[in-house]
Amino acid sequence: MSSPEHPAAEHLLQADDDDDDDDDDNSARQGHHRMMDTEDHAELSDREHSEARKLLYTSHFLSTWNSRVFEFGAFLFLAGIWPTTLLPASIYALSRAASAAALSPWMGSYIDTASRLHVVRLSIVGQRLAVAISCVLFFLMAKLERLRHGLILSASLIAALSALACAEKLAWVLNTISVERDWVVIVAGGYDERLRLLNSQMRRVDLFCKLLGPLTIAVVHSASPAAAILVTAAMTLLSVLLEYFAIARVYNMIPALRGSKPRTARPPSQRTLWTAVKDAVSGAAIYVRHSAFQPSFSLALLYLTVLSFNGQMITYLLALGMSSGLIGILRAVSAAFELSATWLAPKIMSHIGPVRSGIWFINWEIFCVAIACAFFWLDYGPTFTAIGTVSAVIASRIGLWGFDLSAQIIVQEEVEAENRGTFSSQEFALQNIFEMLAFASTVVFSRPADFRYPATISAIAVGAAGVLYAMFVRARRGHLIHLSQCVDRNGKNNDHHPWWQRVPAGR
Repeated sequence: MSSPEHPAAEHLLQADDDDDDDDDDNSARQGHHRMMDTEDHAELSDREHSEARKLLYTSHFLSTWNSRVFEFGAFLFLAGIWPTTLLPASIYALSRAASAAALSPWMGSYIDTASRLHVVRLSIVGQRLAVAISCVLFFLMAKLERLRHGLILSASLIAALSALACAEKLAWVLNTISVERDWVVIVAGGYDERLRLLNSQMRRVDLFCKLLGPLTIAVVHSASPAAAILVTAAMTLLSVLLEYFAIARVYNMIPALRGSKPRTARPPSQRTLWTAVKDAVSGAAIYVRHSAFQPSFSLALLYLTVLSFNGQMITYLLALGMSSGLIGILRAVSAAFELSATWLAPKIMSHIGPVRSGIWFINWEIFCVAIACAFFWLDYGPTFTAIGTVSAVIASRIGLWGFDLSAQIIVQEEVEAENRGTFSSQEFALQNIFEMLAFASTVVFSRPADFRYPATISAIAVGAAGVLYAMFVRARRGHLIHLSQCVDRNGKNNDHHPWWQRVPAGR
């Protein structure tokens, strides 16, 4: 479906018949009407909407930048404090991921019932306080050597840092779900073009921060570890007011954000452990039974991977003899491919819709990941393996982020306003569970020579995601790829696309 502001574009691909196009349009139109019916959205001028978008991008940038800087910086700080052991960093990382996996679903009902501005402001303040207190502890431990010694004292400090990391992670999840899955939909106001623009720009912000945030703090840390801790704390504290008021400005500009939510919060007197358990079970049931479950679960499955430029694959490449400088260059190239997907995906979706674009992108990722996995099992030497694997992994990033944007559009259009927080919190919990499983796979197969096994598990997970999404497309459209107009042997179809060549009979 195209935006009401923009005429429908001519079809880029005519591989599907007109009835299928109507089905896609009707499905998207239903999502459009649902958004318009559930949100009392006052029309904004293009200038006002542009201003609201910029403020939303500013808030999202500050939140994501500080999160990425602290996420990477914390491991640098831990490595500097305990240089001879990986145990503190491992406990810290597992605690952080486990908290998000276990507690994200509990936040869904809160997001769906509380004031939107209150939810985001709570996430901002919670995230900043957790980071600031963590930086104080890191600085004291870096400067006072006696704090690092003694089993009870060091264990207490690790426990405190892990608890603060959990709080920071949960605040970030709260902010991300609320802004990306609720605020963005309302700011778009039911216009497909605006929604695609918002999603792609938000993803560019994510990727920009993911690339440059760690690089920035790493450069400062190489000069002075203590200075890196102070810089992290300073950025956190100085940005909180700007982020706080930027998001409030968006809230005041768009009346629909101030509207009452369809669900009402449970009174505090009625909140018990039993009701909390029932809410969690109810949230899981809503997620599994929803029409958007398959795209969402497919996206979550993609987090079970070691075939990306994260710590696991970087460690493997270093073990093969690749220099850290070359890995840094390759990571930058990978980021460029990821960013290109944020421009490519909206263009493709504007022509063929998010459902069809999703199947093309996930198939491309399956193809690339299968090639990357195959290199681990071909006995051509470490250099050939590294070149082939890295090239395929870099190419796969287009499929990953293109599918991410396609699946996100489907979820945003199909999930009802009263269930956005509940649904997305379940998805985020699954993402963290699969991320932990990927980490566990390299714990079990810890030798570089055994990296082929986690890589194969990753390829299987991507394949499973593709199969699950194909089932969704098949159920939604009746087929995956219809070639009747691509190969029109008898010339009965007169409205075929001029790019397709009719195949004469008898060939």
